[in-house]
Amino acid sequence: MTAPLVIASQMEADFNAGLAAHPLAPRVIAVPEDEPWEAAREADILLVRPSPAWRGHQHRARPAAWPGRLRWVYSASAGIDFYPPWLLDAPLVTCGRGVASDEIADYVIAAIYARAKNLDAVTVHARADWRPAMLGRVGGSTIGIVGLGAIGGAVARRAIALGARVVAVRRGSGPAAVTGVALLDSVESVVAEADHIVIAVPATLATRGLFDARMFARAKPGAHLINVARGSVIDQDALIAALDAGRLDFATLDVTEPEPLPDGHALYTHPRVRLTPHVSSNYLLVRHRLSEKVADDLGRFARGEAPSDIVDPVRGY
Repeated sequence: MTAPLVIASQMEADFNAGLAAHPLAPRVIAVPEDEPWEAAREADILLVRPSPAWRGHQHRARPAAWPGRLRWVYSASAGIDFYPPWLLDAPLVTCGRGVASDEIADYVIAAIYARAKNLDAVTVHARADWRPAMLGRVGGSTIGIVGLGAIGGAVARRAIALGARVVAVRRGSGPAAVTGVALLDSVESVVAEADHIVIAVPATLATRGLFDARMFARAKPGAHLINVARGSVIDQDALIAALDAGRLDFATLDVTEPEPLPDGHALYTHPRVRLTPHVSSNYLLVRHRLSEKVADDLGRFARGEAPSDIVDPVRGY
């Protein structure tokens, strides 16, 4: 009789109960919260999330237990930049790419509307405030997307449905997966044309500091920057300087570097910044999507098929 798969999971109890109910009848075991990698000694599959233990171990040597008997590491998050590089020494690493794309795209569109309509600024509280005011438009504006993956594609579909023009740049070649998107040849070209610049690229060495003073200098007057990727993609000092100088009009940031920012950081109180605490994924409300994705991938794995969204160790995503 074949022994059941052993899954060590960092997820919540309800999620793990769903795993245990999979038709494969895996044995689901707990993970030491302070040293989750130790589960590699007894598990076939390790389901991880970007917990403080992983973040705190990013620059430390690979533990002796790693990768142990593991056959597969499954990251609940789309990005793997929160984990130490040796995580990729496991035989197979996959991620939860696409699970929260719709939620993040909704956040982006909400940010665009919040900036375009700016209802707080035109809300009246007395008769003396009652006067005409011009509101911005989303239809007819240009939304530029840097990174046309799962998140960027979800943003593009919404933006096109709202009558916006969408330009984008991506790493791969070939036609855009979303009809109506104009692919440009560089990030600089997208930045130069966009009224709203959406950053949706993975955090890699190639994207670190991508948005620097030189990039901000290419933005058109009145541009609005939205970052739902990672804080490392932006040079935050250069961003503040661009906002102060009027080279950018506004920034909506759901991510920063580090997270959280230290007390007193200028981004907390800057009048041209809307800062949210990395909540755009609405992750607790999309756990069912992750559960469905993991269940499907377990079935593929058991059949000897490749699971979805395998992480490329070279590219880092």
